[in-house]
Amino acid sequence: MAVNMSKGQRISLDKPGGGELTMVRMGLGWDAIKRRGLFGSREKEVDLDASCVLFADNQPVDVCYFGQLTSKDGSVRHTGDNLTGHGDGDDESILVDLSRVPVHVDQIIFTVSSFQGQTFQEIENAFCRIVDETTGTELARYTLSGGGNYTGQIMAKLYRHGTAWKMAAIGEPAHGQTLRDLLPALVAHL
Repeated sequence: MAVNMSKGQRISLDKPGGGELTMVRMGLGWDAIKRRGLFGSREKEVDLDASCVLFADNQPVDVCYFGQLTSKDGSVRHTGDNLTGHGDGDDESILVDLSRVPVHVDQIIFTVSSFQGQTFQEIENAFCRIVDETTGTELARYTLSGGGNYTGQIMAKLYRHGTAWKMAAIGEPAHGQTLRDLLPALVAHL
């Protein structure tokens, strides 16, 4: 059963009944707010981008985003850029092969940013979730707080705790339209 996480909450990513997860998907979903107009309601397209930064000893060592779909070591892969937010379920996903993440990488921080500069006031139903990619089971979901006058958010992080991986919901607003813009805001969450 999936855990509905709240900001700051941490959970273990051990499989129920024991065992280790090997492949997880961080899914991001959102909808544009429907606007009422003279000829009915319409939905504006919003281009949010899921990205992640791999850290070793509090230093960024690799990234994965729409401009670099695979980390240099191949352990993290972005499934592609959704430019509109249309459709149900995950609009963008990042797959992490936990068994292949280099041992020196101790944290992976996930972000979302609005490439066109639209603020979170223009979206609704935004979430991130972690899924056991082997079974398709949703392990945790975090509803991204929306409605703010900001263009990015530090969503969540996976981090090593001994030999196991854990997840922390961060949910901190940030300003920036690209991953590079958000990098300074990540330091507080290492």
